[in-house]
Amino acid sequence: MLVRAGDPDPVRVTPEGVNVRSRVHEYGGGSWAAANGTVVYSNFDDNRLYLLTPGAGFPRAITPEGGFRFGDLKLDLGRRRIICVREDHSFPDAEAVNTIVSLSLDGPNEDGGTILVSGTDFVSSPCLNAPGDHLAWLSWNHPNMPWDGSELWSASIADDGTLADIQRVAGGARESIFQPGWDDDDRLVFVSDRSGWWNLYRTDEGGEPSSAPGSAPEHLTPADMEFGVPQWSLGMSTWALLADGSIICSWTSRGVWSLGRLEPGASMPTAYDLPFTVFGSVRAHPSGDGVIVYAGSPAEPSRLVHLDAATGTWTTLAASAESWLEEGYLSIAEPVSWQTKDGERVFGFYYAPANADAHAPENERPPLIVESHGGPTGATSAAWDLKIQFWTSRGFAVLDVNYGGSAGYGRAYRERLNGAWGVVDVDDCVSGAASLVERGLADPERLVIRGGSAGGYTTLAALAFRSTFGAGVSYYGIGDLESMATDTHKFESRYLDTLVGPYPDARELYVERSPIHHVEQLSSAMILFQGLDDKVVPPNQAMMMTDAVRAKGLPLALLTFAGEGHGFRKPETVQRTLEAELSFYGQIFAFAPADDLPSLTVENLSPLSAGN
Repeated sequence: MLVRAGDPDPVRVTPEGVNVRSRVHEYGGGSWAAANGTVVYSNFDDNRLYLLTPGAGFPRAITPEGGFRFGDLKLDLGRRRIICVREDHSFPDAEAVNTIVSLSLDGPNEDGGTILVSGTDFVSSPCLNAPGDHLAWLSWNHPNMPWDGSELWSASIADDGTLADIQRVAGGARESIFQPGWDDDDRLVFVSDRSGWWNLYRTDEGGEPSSAPGSAPEHLTPADMEFGVPQWSLGMSTWALLADGSIICSWTSRGVWSLGRLEPGASMPTAYDLPFTVFGSVRAHPSGDGVIVYAGSPAEPSRLVHLDAATGTWTTLAASAESWLEEGYLSIAEPVSWQTKDGERVFGFYYAPANADAHAPENERPPLIVESHGGPTGATSAAWDLKIQFWTSRGFAVLDVNYGGSAGYGRAYRERLNGAWGVVDVDDCVSGAASLVERGLADPERLVIRGGSAGGYTTLAALAFRSTFGAGVSYYGIGDLESMATDTHKFESRYLDTLVGPYPDARELYVERSPIHHVEQLSSAMILFQGLDDKVVPPNQAMMMTDAVRAKGLPLALLTFAGEGHGFRKPETVQRTLEAELSFYGQIFAFAPADDLPSLTVENLSPLSAGN
């Protein structure tokens, strides 16, 4: 639902039961826009856009039923329209078509809007300058993902609303652009990794690269730090412009985020002294005095805060949860790094067991859960995570790994995974566990690997191709890369070209890297969780893996959930999976959890029933 800030409490904007989400690229984003009391939002249930105007008692649909999806919404009130990304699924046997369109706020837009930008596989990030006479956007084509290579375009807007003088500003097949926006002097500000790091850049007036022909945009933040993130969803932001021309921006260095102010003429931002280590969704506050930003820390639940740019003071607008963990029960993330056998430096966060009411026997090392994040082009962070605290409060240590391929460590680190998915990520997790065992921080006989989606694949691959872990937990993980290459949605349909190799030319490599084809090498217990409505990793992946592990006679459990897609959202599902995991570990490693847990049947338990 959408809410509007109120005094003292927020005021609901959308009707009861409305789910404000978009399904463009399946991951959505940019699902609402608001200005001067006018609100437009995407309703997840029917993919239609709805308009709310001041004084209106109920929202009104302004797009038709059918195969259109909309995201990255931007209001153009001067022309009474909205500009956005449209994904057309009208033709069931054809690939969806992505364009930028304009839609009348008066509706009904029966044709799905007027196409402004087309001709590429993907588009995103449409943005208007303040006068409303220039538009900028991003585009990219298969097989690239937006973090591989994308292009920034700009155009002038004619009186009739059409585009003219279209020009490419920056980007290409080997340069990733992120979050373009206009400053008050009609210069484009954007993030590019042309230096090897996602840094901030700025063009001359009108979006020209610079006043000198052939020269590059101005490099605002020349440093080995990342001011951008992988564009998995639409509407992502790491910077915002203030009225005085300064930029409030967030950046990460070795996995730890900062928020600061880049003054006009300065070469680097000055960081604010804040009790947070993760920042995202940086937006200018309507008052012009600062920003609204998502902020996270290792010790407190994530929250939405208002930061006063002049003073650096901050106020919580909304928190994701109540802070109720006392110090003796809270495990604080410790940034760690280690070397692989090839000498590569890998990064992650270590969480020690923490429970003031329970203590392990002297000299007993804790069981270790190695967590591999999804993506795989993504990253874990040091933000407060109750799921991790669930494990550390029950005596487990956790290593959350930013394996090669993760964002936040420069383009070269991301590209470590190119052509090596299922090898580099697995080796980095294995070497991370070994480093903690060597430091005396983990029991080598009780090592677990777990992950979701791409992390689920890393988990399954580690169990199939390595012998390090005694148990594995896969949430909607990929067991068959070949099926993933041939049975997924448009956004990711060529993702594996870079991570593994072009399909079908590299089919032998897909088979070689797929755990489903190597179950004879499995020797560890496994539990799998799968949403039955998953469109990203279809349920048949979990079913095939289950059948193969069952046939091998290894300890196994499978739990499926109706109404859940890619990433579990229902509280009862999240609770059930955590409790099932704990019961699974207790049965595999022969200990009795203190929790009162629902029954879980583990098939073929006898081989490991005495613990391992």
